[in-house]
Amino acid sequence: MLKLSPKYQSACSYIFESARRLGGNAYFVGGCVRDALLGVESKDLDIEIYGIQPQELEKMLRANFRVEMVGKSFGVWILKGYDIDVSIPRKERKTGEGHKAFDIESDPFLPIDQACARRDFTINAILYDYLEDKIIDPYNGVEDLHNGVIRHTSPRFSEDPLRVLRAMQFSARFDMQVAPETVELCSQIPFENLPIERVFEEWKKLLLKGKKISRGLNFLRDCGWIKYFPELNATVGCQQDPQWHPEGDVFTHTGFCLDAYASARTGDTREDLIVGLAVLCHDFGKPRCTTLGDDGKIHSHGHDILGVVPTQKFLTRLTREKSIIDEVVPLVERHMAILDLWRVQAGDSAIRRLARKVGRIDRLVRVDFADRNGRGENYFEDDSPQGQWIIERATALAVQDSAPKPIIMGRHLQSIGMEPSREFGKILASLYEEQLDGVFSDVEGGMDRLHKMLEK
Repeated sequence: MLKLSPKYQSACSYIFESARRLGGNAYFVGGCVRDALLGVESKDLDIEIYGIQPQELEKMLRANFRVEMVGKSFGVWILKGYDIDVSIPRKERKTGEGHKAFDIESDPFLPIDQACARRDFTINAILYDYLEDKIIDPYNGVEDLHNGVIRHTSPRFSEDPLRVLRAMQFSARFDMQVAPETVELCSQIPFENLPIERVFEEWKKLLLKGKKISRGLNFLRDCGWIKYFPELNATVGCQQDPQWHPEGDVFTHTGFCLDAYASARTGDTREDLIVGLAVLCHDFGKPRCTTLGDDGKIHSHGHDILGVVPTQKFLTRLTREKSIIDEVVPLVERHMAILDLWRVQAGDSAIRRLARKVGRIDRLVRVDFADRNGRGENYFEDDSPQGQWIIERATALAVQDSAPKPIIMGRHLQSIGMEPSREFGKILASLYEEQLDGVFSDVEGGMDRLHKMLEK
């Protein structure tokens, strides 16, 4: 069932056959089995071995591999040079609040159904016997896969609150509906002591791997966990002008925007993450300014600018990586700029200044693409006139993927005998503004402007 390269076939055959000779049984488990059943290539392989004591198992593995053990109580061995983890079934006992409050004890003689009960979802609790070519499915995960359902394996699911966010990103990644009883169970699980890094990892998987991201957001709303992300929660029920947004409220629009973004990811993890976060946050300002005008229409004037503060608050609770926040916020603040500049056919100076503000105009074009296509499942536009226009202009100005670099630097001032001083910064800033306005475009022109500035 699993498609393995010759290298991995040899390694897995050794593990499975050796386990059998020692009186145990080895099984592929977890994501690699799920992905194989879905016809998706899995990067990592997890093998669980029953009926063999840890010392015997480690000796068997070290006879053929370079091995690193991950904690004695965990009973997990990493095979160096392979994306293979080998483990022993284990018992977990909740000892307190939070994601890490567990006592863990490996038990090679644990019954399969008990070992699988600790897994989060039925689709991750399927085993595959490589030697017998046989599926072992104690919680009907294959049926749930077939029906497109994410369902918790057992009541133990609620012991780890992070699993609620895993349900969010799994629903989006595999475009599956979360079972009603799982939604109900998640609604009763408190958001307790979750490390910011682990929370962000689940959001990153949502944005970087989600096939239909709106499903994940809808689940978050339905189970009530959206309240822990108040800036997103505020978009629920925030109405929009139906002429421009027939899809419904801002929350619905955001989900469709993220689906459009997902359809056009580039595969560059950093770029996709920055753009995905900007799309997620782009309308956070609307709940702050949406009103019904005298013309009977719904308006959200200034929502782009007003989105800065809630975006900063939202991202600060998700990540300690300041560079991510610094790169996302300008995209939110100027996400209307492409349309505005196109409408007035703005000049080169305005485009250079936009590039300075957002860092990368090509990112902003991707946000604009998602925003325009956030109007429902059956609505789709290819590259817009404004997006194509600004990319062509920005490319001609060499600012499509970076801010304009200052032509005149401190060293140029020193080259004419100027000593570093407080005036340096003011002079360089003034020259940079002239550069953005197109007054000069090379060092010669910049030095000419510098001399004239000093003559005054």
